[in-house]
Amino acid sequence: FFFIFSLHHNSVAFKSSSSRSNNKEAENMGAPSFEPLRDIISGAIMAATSVPQLIAYAETVGYAGYRGLSTAGPPLLAWGVATGSPWMNAGVTSLTAVMAKTDLGGEAYVAQYGEEEYVELVAAYSLYVGVASIVMALIGFGKLAQKAPTAVKTGFKWGCELGVLSSALPNGLYAFGSTLKANVATSVFGDVVKTVKGVVPGATGVSGVCNILYAVTNPQTWDVVAALLFISCTLFVMKGKAYLPKSLPPGSEVVLATAAATVFSVFYGYEGGVVGEIPTLDSDAGLSFGPIKIPIEVMDIKGLLNVPIAERCFGGSMVKLFITAAIFSAINFLSIVGIASGFESDNNVSWSAPRELIAQGVSNIAAGAVGSAPVSGSMSRSLVSRMTGATSKLACIITALLWIYMMPYMSVMSPTPKAALSAVIVSAVVKNVVMPKKLLAL
Repeated sequence: FFFIFSLHHNSVAFKSSSSRSNNKEAENMGAPSFEPLRDIISGAIMAATSVPQLIAYAETVGYAGYRGLSTAGPPLLAWGVATGSPWMNAGVTSLTAVMAKTDLGGEAYVAQYGEEEYVELVAAYSLYVGVASIVMALIGFGKLAQKAPTAVKTGFKWGCELGVLSSALPNGLYAFGSTLKANVATSVFGDVVKTVKGVVPGATGVSGVCNILYAVTNPQTWDVVAALLFISCTLFVMKGKAYLPKSLPPGSEVVLATAAATVFSVFYGYEGGVVGEIPTLDSDAGLSFGPIKIPIEVMDIKGLLNVPIAERCFGGSMVKLFITAAIFSAINFLSIVGIASGFESDNNVSWSAPRELIAQGVSNIAAGAVGSAPVSGSMSRSLVSRMTGATSKLACIITALLWIYMMPYMSVMSPTPKAALSAVIVSAVVKNVVMPKKLLAL
């Protein structure tokens, strides 16, 4: 980050006035003009602030959290090459994590076959979801989804933002995110969750909504230090730009808030949830192309095609597997529709449904190749990308490359409080969750 800032201050081309005018352009007149330095800064911020999400969603899928970090780069790189959006980011989300675990019977599968075989199962499922996405794009599903009524797209976008808020609040207001889940389970909200899921087993979102309601109505249960970190960082990220020197690039407030929280954690012995140890690849692992080494582990694709996913999870029916993968792809794509439609209505950024559906397919195939769960458009990361001044999809490619090549150095974030990183995510969605103007206009 210091290197990026030094680049900024020594760059003649990058003027604060053009930065402000381009922000205005992005808000009112379509996609912003391409400025690679802004994309580098935005991509670096995204790489750092997404770490807790990557870990948390991997654990949601049902395997070790570090796998979320080690497999996040290639799918996002594939997405960045294929997408047409300047801000859209992709990765494992709370929705894809829960759906994959549900479809594959995660906990029972791990108990019976072990985590390594479960990783292969999840990777194989990502391949099927990727192929289904591409097939659906070729037969016209993308154009059909793009014609969904405005009310549906608006509601889905708000629902995704609620999901982002519910995933960030536990680590924001409590020293450890599991505290909120335990508190909700023993409250009246826990009874509501059980009742609703008893009637509609697939209503997984009710847990997130009840988490939000419990957290905001029971401030006496918050951890004081974590909550102060979370609230102060959120306010600084949302309002700090007005008080910072105009010479600083967009996203500076995010870097400063995260850095300050990390320094606080190191020097004052913060005892709440932090990013924690980040494992690195063995020095001999990865792909080599002559002098170029790419530190990623690629799974045996032929072996993945032989994983008995249909026999163990879909009653031996390949037809049922393909139908389930297609449904998964369709629901995934609704997330992308919601995000892209939001950028279109808010910023006049046009998009192509068939292209984004193919991008979803390509990124899921890449996810399968490296052992990741299925991926989709990420509401929180996309909004943070816009908020931090990205001007093109180069920002998301930079994020992917940093995740791939900077893994050995990511331990610098080990002491960073999750409360501070949750604040970055919440600051991108809270305003529209509390006052959803487009939803109220309906």
